[in-house]
Amino acid sequence: MRILALDVGDKTIGLAISDELLCTAQGVDVVRRSSWVKDMVQLRNAIERYGVDRILVGMPRNMDGSYGPRSEIVRKFVDKLRIEFPSLEFVFWDERLSTVAAQKNLIAADVSRAKRRKVIDKMAAVFILQGYLDSLQRR
Repeated sequence: MRILALDVGDKTIGLAISDELLCTAQGVDVVRRSSWVKDMVQLRNAIERYGVDRILVGMPRNMDGSYGPRSEIVRKFVDKLRIEFPSLEFVFWDERLSTVAAQKNLIAADVSRAKRRKVIDKMAAVFILQGYLDSLQRR
């Protein structure tokens, strides 16, 4: 089993994939959003390339745990994904502070600002997925 994590934004979708043992997350790509059809081609390619069984989607939440307007956008995006990929399981995961953690990690690694912009969404997807995988290990 492999899990593909998505960090869904208006302009990009960060992608991360689990290993087959569900222990580690690795960033694989950033989809530069242009149209639904082109976005789906890129997601389908990733799903097929990695043999994905489950899609983990970062769910934006407010710091108090409530859902805001961005959450509804992500929910509608996933509703459309379920139609495109009916055989896959979809799971939402709290993504609070994933981008902040990714940003701090990249700064600590001395990655330039220009390079950080290119990979921040992929790294956020890694943090989302790794948090989920760690929760599976604790169960």
